[in-house]
Amino acid sequence: MQQQAINETVQENNRSTMIAPLDPVQKPFVWIGAIVSLLLFITIITVTNFTQGVLFLIGIGFGLVLLHARFGFTSAFRRLISVGNVQGLQAHMLMLAVATTLFAIILSTGFSFTGNTPQGYVFPVGISVVFGSFLFGIGMQLGSGCASGTLYTVGGGKSSMVLTLLGFIAGSVLGAYHIGFWRETPTLPAISLAESTGFGYFGGWILQLAIFLGIYGITVKIAKKKNPPRMAPLKTTTGLKKLWRGAWPLLLAAVILGVLNAITLAVRGNPWGITSAFALWGSKFIQMFGVDVANWTYWSDDPAPLNQTVLADSTSVMNFGIILGAFLAASFQGNFKPGKIKPGIATASIIGGIFMGYGARLAFGCNIGAYFGGIASFSLHGWVWMLMALIGTYLALFLRPLFGMKNPNPKDSIC
Repeated sequence: MQQQAINETVQENNRSTMIAPLDPVQKPFVWIGAIVSLLLFITIITVTNFTQGVLFLIGIGFGLVLLHARFGFTSAFRRLISVGNVQGLQAHMLMLAVATTLFAIILSTGFSFTGNTPQGYVFPVGISVVFGSFLFGIGMQLGSGCASGTLYTVGGGKSSMVLTLLGFIAGSVLGAYHIGFWRETPTLPAISLAESTGFGYFGGWILQLAIFLGIYGITVKIAKKKNPPRMAPLKTTTGLKKLWRGAWPLLLAAVILGVLNAITLAVRGNPWGITSAFALWGSKFIQMFGVDVANWTYWSDDPAPLNQTVLADSTSVMNFGIILGAFLAASFQGNFKPGKIKPGIATASIIGGIFMGYGARLAFGCNIGAYFGGIASFSLHGWVWMLMALIGTYLALFLRPLFGMKNPNPKDSIC
């Protein structure tokens, strides 16, 4: 009976989790993560304000959810393009539907927890967005992770992602340096599917839900036609221990991520973002060596962050929270086990990180700020980002084997 219970597959999100023995809790790491998180929270609210501390806690929440569900953007695109597995993209549509619904309420009413007027991520669509998102699509497949994926896998102990993060920071700085050129390239104005169309937020909400349902319907047809391998199930446990020890269903994580992004919007006045912090970290670093980054076009509008502590930057404190949240989750699961990095993977990680950092600056964000936050904000540029990143993913599938990286195989039973 016990063995039968262990081998039982839980019917959650198309068999994405299964009951199985878990590794022991890494108690020293749990204590380290908890103490560092507490000290950093106290430091943040002491040096800045309580709102920054709340955003740090929200970041921890993002890290916990991402790690427990292994929620992927990079892998979802790769599985879709390579073998026709649609589970990840279907989870994206649910996440976007939840966020869009809550964003419509917040943006139309001006609701805020802190008095900050909420503003979505609505940006112009031009050559920079098209090229930047295409480059990001290539980069996330070479780097084996997107912006959120890089942070939570660094926290989860994947060694190669440290190189991806360093490349990400370098590429972000290079993109910030070049942004003056890209801002001169042809572009359309910022287009909101709610405000620019005259539909209003209710009409825009209906329109986007129709798009989500349409994409979901297409994914169902793709799955029936290709009969792709299923996503490999994640080990989980039963009862309340699942909250801190086991894997979480992908669709549940999608709902939570949508809610957390809406809470972020209502707390800080903008949706969740990640990569602007990378540009800040890198710019502050080279500034220490006498580089006059304040005169770059990127920083000309608001050079204040360059002269402040990074703890005053809301995106930075949320990023720290994501890393620590994932570290805590991995430690409870007993999975924080950094390993050796193969030379080919190391090279791909650095190149992929640079591509993503540069592309994110050109495209007004990454898979979080542009894709997730942009679409939830009813911005046309978010949909363009999605399309071009998928095209970049297609090209990257031909590049990955050059670095010794495998793509999903349609002949396998899982991917």
